[in-house]
Amino acid sequence: MRKQFVKTVEAVLKNDPKVVLLLGDIGVWGFNNASKLYPDRVHNIGILEQSTISLSAGLAMNGLIPIVHTIAPFLVERSYEQLKLDFGYQGLGGNFVSVGSSYDYAALGCSHHCPADVPILKQIPGMEIVLPGTPEEFNDLFLESYGNGHPTYFRLSEQKNSESQKVKFGKATVVQKGTKATVIAVGILLDRVLEASKNLDVTVLYYTTLAPFDSAILKKNCPSNKILVCEPYYKGTLATEVIDALAPRPIKIEFAGLPHKFFTNYGTASEHDKFLKMTTGDIKNKIKKLING
Repeated sequence: MRKQFVKTVEAVLKNDPKVVLLLGDIGVWGFNNASKLYPDRVHNIGILEQSTISLSAGLAMNGLIPIVHTIAPFLVERSYEQLKLDFGYQGLGGNFVSVGSSYDYAALGCSHHCPADVPILKQIPGMEIVLPGTPEEFNDLFLESYGNGHPTYFRLSEQKNSESQKVKFGKATVVQKGTKATVIAVGILLDRVLEASKNLDVTVLYYTTLAPFDSAILKKNCPSNKILVCEPYYKGTLATEVIDALAPRPIKIEFAGLPHKFFTNYGTASEHDKFLKMTTGDIKNKIKKLING
């Protein structure tokens, strides 16, 4: 997704003179060409994440469209107060593009993990949250929303789904229809969910935009009132959205997500998936248990 991010932003820089790119000492080499073409609009601010967010807010206040890019824990957790006050409270537009969460940089340990990015950003009123599942989906979603005047978080991943869906900002997609349960697949988890759902009578809804949440499509596609939410961050993050969307129906919700704890084991991302029970087999077991429960 990072290669597509570079291509997309280079095109936006070319076509929109209001766009300014601020880097946090990440992706500098990838944007080397852009920095030569647009030296007054591409800047590596360095390891000054809080200051970078505040600087980008100043740019937004003067009619520019900032794009800020660095690793998720530094962009979200280290700079949370600035995102909340400088963008959320002041109602400014900007784009915040991360890499590395939840544990894409698994071997670097907890300092570079960030399964809390989506949960905490949901607490900022007006913050839009986007988790594309493929590079092509990122391109489509970014071009549709980057200049909409809202603060928007894009979570890039080292992983991707095998095929892109026809995605639209703020809308979910019905990928499979069934009657015995509804499975919500967020971002890069779609491939695992589809494999786990083979030969099962379940609906699969694909979400790339989490905020704003598409409640309407869930209402229309949950005949069983049984829901499994598969989310690649701390589990339970979408619980309120699901409950509100289906109220006042009596529903049963289960989650395939990350436990609320530090991941202190070292290894690859796939090894973390196995340890944290986020594999296709684990999801399939949860679907079957939900159907039969």
